[in-house]
Amino acid sequence: MIVVTGGTGGLGGTTVEHLLERVPADRIGISARDTSKAQHFADRGVRVRQGSYEDPAALRNSFAGAEQVLLVSGNDPDADMVALHRNAIEAAVAAGARRILYTSQQGAVPGNPYRPSDVHIATEALLDDSGAAWTALRNGAYGPLDQVLGPWQRTGVIAQPQDGPVPYTDRADTAEAIAVLLAGDRSVDGPVDLTAPNAVTFDDLAEIASGLTGRPVERIVLDDEQWVADQIATGVPDQMARLMLSWYQAARAGYFAEAGPLLAELLGRPPRTAGERLAAHIAA
Repeated sequence: MIVVTGGTGGLGGTTVEHLLERVPADRIGISARDTSKAQHFADRGVRVRQGSYEDPAALRNSFAGAEQVLLVSGNDPDADMVALHRNAIEAAVAAGARRILYTSQQGAVPGNPYRPSDVHIATEALLDDSGAAWTALRNGAYGPLDQVLGPWQRTGVIAQPQDGPVPYTDRADTAEAIAVLLAGDRSVDGPVDLTAPNAVTFDDLAEIASGLTGRPVERIVLDDEQWVADQIATGVPDQMARLMLSWYQAARAGYFAEAGPLLAELLGRPPRTAGERLAAHIAA
């Protein structure tokens, strides 16, 4: 059995959808904090059990019979995520899982100023010590582009802190590739990057957006502290603004610059580029 945590979330839920195209529903399980949100999967024959990283006993029950477990990383800045991930890893091992797949992050290496990197580095170390086979999926940034570009369609300006090259990756492509791995079509060990084929900067995206819209889109570099102050003024908590700033700082330092071929290999086709995603967003 393949058990997916976070199966009611964006990445986990899309992964389950792709799994249903590859393996029988009765070979798939979901561990969900709120099982009612996974009823649509239960109706299709997927096993749904309650489980959360805060409850090791419930996790062991939700992982029972699993040969593989997908641990979708938590992102609560106020929680001890390493300890919670340890709970999940230990529960998977106790359930007899032969492989644990974990959604890590591209650039999860020492020195990366983006703070979640420390959680991923520590979790990967726990996986290495677990005794189970493991895969750390160091996913390229797959959030909506407007989260990092800002309201450029309204303003005609990408006004953000200094950035660097990033292979912005489509979440649906990432989920499909994870499903390919879980379905057993291919197995990889240790940390691997899953990224779009090319890394681009905001300057590149401004040029692409200009071509797509037929009007100039300007790139303006904002001072870090002024950007943080502007974010706070719009209601973003100081802690969250500075967390996002550390992402820009990591990008400009080159921690996300490398684009790898594995995502395309798993998909059997080219992943969607940032330009294609921008075009789809504009057309929507």
